[in-house]
Amino acid sequence: MIIFKDIITGDEIISDSYDLKEVDGVAYEVDCAMIVEDAVHVDTGANASAEEAEEGVEDQAIKVNNIIYSFRLQSTSFDKKGYLTYLKGYMKAVKAALLESGSSEEEVKDFETKAQGFAKKIIGKFKDYEFYTGESMNPDGMIVLLNYREDGTTPYITVWKHGLKGMKV
Repeated sequence: MIIFKDIITGDEIISDSYDLKEVDGVAYEVDCAMIVEDAVHVDTGANASAEEAEEGVEDQAIKVNNIIYSFRLQSTSFDKKGYLTYLKGYMKAVKAALLESGSSEEEVKDFETKAQGFAKKIIGKFKDYEFYTGESMNPDGMIVLLNYREDGTTPYITVWKHGLKGMKV
């Protein structure tokens, strides 16, 4: 299995155990699922008190997005202007990381062109997205985008392909 980490923060973002679909040569989209995460049950070996039995113990199971939950992504928010400012800085950081890792000028130019086109698509649907940061909540790292397919019920995330590095586990 390959875990993909943010090249800037080192936060785990996604893995190849999910069906990664490349989009426009610059991003990956991954369908998510809503799962029920059960509460932790601790058996102390003691009998429940009469008061507890009367009150009833609430089941703490919650419904969560499998990818957001598994990779401990943290919710954040942006207005359009703030996101554009973030994205400009993030793309500069990714460009620098690509050059540092030995990518050619041609590859970097190709990334910049495709990223600019894809960013326009994101901005066009800006109000449809939810935003998540990696576990470290580093504001310079990748912002994971969450949206829903046309059916309105299937969530999917979008991540920048060039902002990830794979690590074999």
